Amino acid sequence: MNSTFCIDVPDLLVARIQRGDVAAFEQIYRMFERPAWNLALRMLGNSEDAREIVHDALLRVFERSGQYRGSSPFWGWVRQIVLNEALMRLRRDRGRPNQTLDDGDELPAETAPPWATAESGLLEAALRQLPNTTRSVIWLYHVEGHTHAEIAELTGNSVSFSKSQLARGTARLRQLLATPEAGEPCSLSSRATA
Repeated sequence: MNSTFCIDVPDLLVARIQRGDVAAFEQIYRMFERPAWNLALRMLGNSEDAREIVHDALLRVFERSGQYRGSSPFWGWVRQIVLNEALMRLRRDRGRPNQTLDDGDELPAETAPPWATAESGLLEAALRQLPNTTRSVIWLYHVEGHTHAEIAELTGNSVSFSKSQLARGTARLRQLLATPEAGEPCSLSSRATA
């Protein structure tokens, strides 16, 4: 897996944090703060929520460091804690409006991913307009590389829920990228000449 979390943490630093060394925790916090924030932001779509997730998750890393057994890379263990915290936030916020796309949303027949030719700024803006749950499923599937079964287990939903959110989210991204604020088609060439 190619991840921004892929940070080589020396065994000595891991041992220090496991002994409760606050200075070691500060080092770990600085190492993982940015990738943790990026993951949380993409999952939740809100920078304030992402900051809270970073704080909560990295505190859990410190509190639970004694549970780390070294069978996987330390960075993977940290990433899983951040992912779990973001997923718990999504579950907690399920009752908030606009968490998922409705069954009435139309799905276009196109199959190419909408982000294949989109300019990154436009793609980021379009992703921010998706409901949190939908954006998270897209992120988990396309970026993190999880299967629908894994996403269902992580989110506490069904496999069909994961598949439908991915399909509807992809369709909505196509719509958002095809109709920017001014109504002009969204392409690299039209943006470059503007």
